[in-house]
Amino acid sequence: MSSYANHQALAGLTLGKSTDYRDTYDASLLQGVPRSLNRDPLGLKADNLPFHGTDIWTLYELSWLNAKGLPQVAVGHVELDYTSVNLIESKSFKLYLNSFNQTRFNNWDEVRQTLERDLSTCAQGKVSVALYRLDELEGQPIGHFNGTCIDDQDITIDNYEFTTDYLENATSGEKVVEETLVSHLLKSNCLITHQPDWGSIQIQYRGRQIDREKLLRYLVSFRHHNEFHEQCVERIFNDLLRFCQPEKLSVYARYTRRGGLDINPWRSNSDFVPSTTRLVRQ
Repeated sequence: MSSYANHQALAGLTLGKSTDYRDTYDASLLQGVPRSLNRDPLGLKADNLPFHGTDIWTLYELSWLNAKGLPQVAVGHVELDYTSVNLIESKSFKLYLNSFNQTRFNNWDEVRQTLERDLSTCAQGKVSVALYRLDELEGQPIGHFNGTCIDDQDITIDNYEFTTDYLENATSGEKVVEETLVSHLLKSNCLITHQPDWGSIQIQYRGRQIDREKLLRYLVSFRHHNEFHEQCVERIFNDLLRFCQPEKLSVYARYTRRGGLDINPWRSNSDFVPSTTRLVRQ
């Protein structure tokens, strides 16, 4: 269990509780979780973070009424900056989006501006929102993470409790390499409900070569770990930076959707540009 799982800042969350579904607009449904909850134990300070990045959300179940009452549907793309005070709690995000269902808006841009304003207020940080008509996305191919997949190793694993021990002495040689490693075996659990979160992860680095078996064991050790998506990605970045000391590092995870939302956080200390095309499980 994470050291802050019972923190008072989490006490008021609707996550894990029975709730009524409202279908008329209500910005108060949004709930934020302080990023400091997991950053403080990792020694990460807001004014001196070792990375930049965003939390990329895809909104698949977004609907509202136009001025004449005709339902509209869109796919939303949201990017929440890493410097925001809060991350957005996903169940509250879903409940908030449901409140658009029977609400009239004059035009699409009013919807976009409303989302941007409310999410920025909740997160206490920079948020950008784009809305796409369905025909704009039709025919969009399924994407894949570029890099070498490390999953097909013939190894025995019997530990599924989180530990950084596998990263001890995980680099070898003095030669500097530049490579991208991928795993589809990332699985952690919601901090509050302990429901499983499934994801694929891409790790791009420049530095001494990382032992792939040790890296895979480390990633698999998240299997019983309880933390939000964004927190897991920052933990992985911080652990790799601490133990492997690469010159450059980027960590990008794309998680499967739940409640019509998928979350795709990335953190980097280089000029990393994430692909935003959904993966096969999304």
